[in-house]
Amino acid sequence: MKLFLIPVLAACAMFAQDGQPVGAPDSGQSDELNVNSRYTIESVDVNVQRPYKLSTTILEQMHRLIGSHMNDEAVRNLANLLRSELRAHDVTFKLLRGGQPESVKVLFEVEKGASDFDLSIPRFAYNSRQGWTGKGQLTGRVGSNAFSLAGLTDGDTLAERFTGVQAKFERLSVGNERVSLGLEFDAYHEQYNQASLAAIDNTEASSLGAGAYRSRMNFEPSATFVLAKPLTLTVGMSFEKLEPQDTAAPSESANAVINTLRYHQRWIDSDATNQELDAGYSLRAATKMLGTDLAYARHAVNLRYRLLHDRQSVEVALIAGIIYGHAPLFERFVLGNSGSLRGWDKYEIDPLGGNRMVHGSVTYGYRVVRVFYDTGAVWDQGTPRVARHSLGAGISTGLGVFPKGAVLLAVAFPLRDGRADPVFIAGMNF
Repeated sequence: MKLFLIPVLAACAMFAQDGQPVGAPDSGQSDELNVNSRYTIESVDVNVQRPYKLSTTILEQMHRLIGSHMNDEAVRNLANLLRSELRAHDVTFKLLRGGQPESVKVLFEVEKGASDFDLSIPRFAYNSRQGWTGKGQLTGRVGSNAFSLAGLTDGDTLAERFTGVQAKFERLSVGNERVSLGLEFDAYHEQYNQASLAAIDNTEASSLGAGAYRSRMNFEPSATFVLAKPLTLTVGMSFEKLEPQDTAAPSESANAVINTLRYHQRWIDSDATNQELDAGYSLRAATKMLGTDLAYARHAVNLRYRLLHDRQSVEVALIAGIIYGHAPLFERFVLGNSGSLRGWDKYEIDPLGGNRMVHGSVTYGYRVVRVFYDTGAVWDQGTPRVARHSLGAGISTGLGVFPKGAVLLAVAFPLRDGRADPVFIAGMNF
């Protein structure tokens, strides 16, 4: 029997040198008996036929595999997590020859199936000053057609709280995989903080393009082009209708051309370092050519870089924006919420938001612990710019139960003279 095994093992080694699959998983063998266990994992990658975004939990597990010896059970467990998170019909893996002797590359193959449906909570957050924000969403896919229906209440993102529904349809490929078409319809009811209503009544708020409105509807057709695999361009139009709080007043429109350029890239290196870069630029230009009542141009840029090494992580984020013209309230920039200038109250900073904004943050993590520093300013053209700062700490982890892996519990403090007024932040997938 021993003499029989020797040529078999030698053949497996020769097979690996040709860049083909090194071996197949065998649940009946332990690590000591599994011939694959002598190989070191050089890299881990995922092959899926449509755009996807992996959670922090998945990325960390992929990261931990790199540099370790091949363990069939650990790889199968990761395949099961990928199948759950990507809502795939099946996820399999194969081993390819690595760039170094006795090393392999793990490649996960994702089979999405002809159709899939899912009910999820893509966003849920609580801010001790601004209350709850939540979104429940039903998504489905039949062939190349994807759709979603969501209900939400959001008191975090804008100067006002908006509650309503979002309906989206997307044709994932039109002729080829580089072009997709989208159609979105939104209907919201608006609620305002007393500080915002008082500021709207102030005649000095001349940069505001519309007063308080009780409801907002949006119809938005778009097309997305893959310019290069990590670079996409989305173009379209947004037709917004605003119903004023005074029922006797006429409705107003904010019809705009939209353009979004996005770059997203992830690297999982052989030295057990995981990097991710996400950058984007967006333009919303409301022009009289579209029959709009409000004319303005809104420019925004964002940049986020994340480095994961061993059990440590560093994330640097930057956002900035500028508005020309008279934009309505939902277009104005806001700081002082669960994602920016954490610890500050957005109504204290500016109850109407501003038409100029810049913000940066740095987050350091070790295992589940996170500490962060935020700085930024939001202001109107012609008014003084006041830079603010905040610090915070908390935990961020999937806790083994949330597949998206982004659960945050944190306490943030605004940095100012005289007093410490902490804010408690909790949520997931934000």
